[in-house]
Amino acid sequence: MKILAIESSCDETAAAVIEDGRTIRSSVINSQVEEHKLYGGVVPEIASRRHAENICAVVEKALSDAGETFSSIDAVAVTYAPGLIGALLVGVNYAKGVALASGKPLIPVHHIRGHIAANYLTHPDLKPPFLCLVASGGHSHIIKVNDYTDFEIIGRTRDDAAGEAFDKAARVLGFPYPGGIYIDKAAAQGKRGEYKLPKPKVNGSDFDFSFSGLKTAVINISHHAQQKGESIDVNNLAADFQGTVADILTDHLMRAAEYTNSTKIVVAGGVSANSGLRSALEAACKKHGYELYLPKLSLCGDNAAMIGSQAYYEYLAGVRADLSLNGVASMPVDQAEPGRCIAL
Repeated sequence: MKILAIESSCDETAAAVIEDGRTIRSSVINSQVEEHKLYGGVVPEIASRRHAENICAVVEKALSDAGETFSSIDAVAVTYAPGLIGALLVGVNYAKGVALASGKPLIPVHHIRGHIAANYLTHPDLKPPFLCLVASGGHSHIIKVNDYTDFEIIGRTRDDAAGEAFDKAARVLGFPYPGGIYIDKAAAQGKRGEYKLPKPKVNGSDFDFSFSGLKTAVINISHHAQQKGESIDVNNLAADFQGTVADILTDHLMRAAEYTNSTKIVVAGGVSANSGLRSALEAACKKHGYELYLPKLSLCGDNAAMIGSQAYYEYLAGVRADLSLNGVASMPVDQAEPGRCIAL
């Protein structure tokens, strides 16, 4: 089964053709990073306008690279939640138009489910059930994946997501947007132990995350040094910050694995590209005897290939959308929008 998938939830306009949920026939991404870098973060209005300008060319290239046409594909998939509403609407409306004109089924896909599915493309033998850590700019979740379309949230962030904390800490350290890659590079040149940083916990919730206090601690260290006319060792502070984030994510995930009796561990989302987190998880899983699955670096960030992979399993589960499908800015991964995503 060949699925044309479209992703436009944030600042990447992406399209891909995926076969049977596991094979990438083509994958095209038009990134807006350089433009948003001028403003220190994603500007929603600019993002949606660029999606509208780029989506036709991106989809046409994805089809061309795969040697397919609108008539030869079997279904159209699109990210409909969560994300920037203006950005989502560009992809959703385009996908509805293609589905209507071609007579193909329309498959709505939740963005976080797509991130998890990136691992199916990297690891063809991977099958649920497993425990997954999703860490990105907008999300930090621990999710029990019982089946391809059956998700159970074990833990989530109560404030900032891990990726968001990376970007905000990077800004105060003088790095451009997106800051995660710059902190990763700086941390590799620094050493831990110079700066004492907190590991916030959520009272009454063993598996939920809170990164706001950690982010604020980095900001305060930088501001206090500036006010006193002192300098900070950026590389060492980056190492302490990155190491602390990795410690928190790894500790929560290992405890959740014990709680859920999970021995198969999967990681997804943009932060899964972070070398410090990968190293911490590899060490922890080796210690506990768990299997660890990490996505290819090219599939960690937003892309349409992951949407096409998850769409295949949504299709098998009978999930379809009609032309009333709308974009939804916020939606839990274990829910579907009533009246829009229908299991037939």
